[in-house]
Amino acid sequence: MLANEVKEKLLEIVTAENFADSKTERLVYSYDATPNYQSLPDAVVSPRNTKEISEIVKICNEYKIPIVPRGSGTNLCAGTTPTSGGIVLLFKHMNNILELDEENLTITVQPGVITLDLINAVEEKGLFYPPDPSSMKISTIGGNINENSGGLRGLKYGVTRDYVIALEVVLPNGDIIRTGGKLAKDVAGYDLTRLMVGSEGTLGIITEATLKLIPMPEARKTMLVHYQNLDAAAKSVSKIIANKIIPATLEFLDQPTLKVVEDFARIGLPTDVEAVLLIEQDGPVEVAQRDIDKIAEICRQEQAVSVNIATSEAEADALRTARRAALSAVARLKPTTILEDATVPRSEIAKMVMAINEITKKYQLTICTFGHAGDGNLHPTCATDARNHEEMERVEQAFAEIFEKAIELGGTITGEHGVGEMKAPYLEWKLKKEGIAAMKAIKTALDPNNIMNPGKVFAKETRKRVVVAR
Repeated sequence: MLANEVKEKLLEIVTAENFADSKTERLVYSYDATPNYQSLPDAVVSPRNTKEISEIVKICNEYKIPIVPRGSGTNLCAGTTPTSGGIVLLFKHMNNILELDEENLTITVQPGVITLDLINAVEEKGLFYPPDPSSMKISTIGGNINENSGGLRGLKYGVTRDYVIALEVVLPNGDIIRTGGKLAKDVAGYDLTRLMVGSEGTLGIITEATLKLIPMPEARKTMLVHYQNLDAAAKSVSKIIANKIIPATLEFLDQPTLKVVEDFARIGLPTDVEAVLLIEQDGPVEVAQRDIDKIAEICRQEQAVSVNIATSEAEADALRTARRAALSAVARLKPTTILEDATVPRSEIAKMVMAINEITKKYQLTICTFGHAGDGNLHPTCATDARNHEEMERVEQAFAEIFEKAIELGGTITGEHGVGEMKAPYLEWKLKKEGIAAMKAIKTALDPNNIMNPGKVFAKETRKRVVVAR
């Protein structure tokens, strides 16, 4: 618990209605969407503006109290779990769209704005904010920025980082800085905006963000392609890109995923094929139609057993919704669901999926694999039971092998979920000691007292590499 002196100072800043330290209230914010990571904070504080956050941070820096900025808690790498105690900072009062600038094609928001609310607001004006994480109905923009979230449209449009052009940030000493601006070009000094995006709350607290918008595409075409061969599906992905077509969405679902999603959504997905690709293209009407026709031709050439183009927006939306429901569907199988992400070059997708299947059999687990095939970002998702300690050991060993295989194929341990605490022991596998040292130097320079989301990204111990006979 916080010392009375600290509590009194915080109450002076935010008032009693925005401060909570009862066990019940703290319990609510002791975990996020990551299984097996839970720890009570000492208090939960809900500031009303940037000035209050600055004052809170100054107190925490003086008393060396950890601060964990938190959005909606959809994090999947224990990034928003207060495993070092301290204060959880909520943004429920800072959830406003401050400006929609149609002249400069930007929107300025506070960190607590829900992603889908932002998307709907700009689409009403005929504009488009492409980042679309599967959690967008509840995730916040602040959380998206901290994790550099991706989504189904990442292949063509990129991730959150590609749309953040300016930030207001409270640094660990309480200073308030502004980075970037409504500019098409700005090379003045270090790119602090990009440094903050994806920093997982370890370098500062984002209190305002200006995001780039683009015109809404005129048309969108959607198709579902069935395969009885994983390698054929992977080759289709590579050939589509090689033909200089960049789809808006190019998603992969394996047979175990198809079965659980169809059981959940009941929209007529095939369950007797090895895999499907969900493909969308957007743009001018003639371009979208030309590209989708060419993609269909390529898929047929690569042994697709069926190519189905949606004939209505309702049909297309059902397919998109089914893909976004994959995690919820798998979660129905067992009490605990562990959704991971590993990214490989798209040319290595088939090898990665086959490796995941081999690892699944080796450790006798239930793992469904789906993800963003176009950018090589796969989500092996394990249905298990955290109460079964022996099985959980097998799960940990399996995912360690999956991460190692991804790196072996030229990939990485995370494409969009972040490192947090869960993947911190594996980060050195990707970055090597020198890379970790460079990151620590930045962290120490900005946050010498290590109050900003401590224990995340940087592991106390690095896991030893798995030696796997293949």
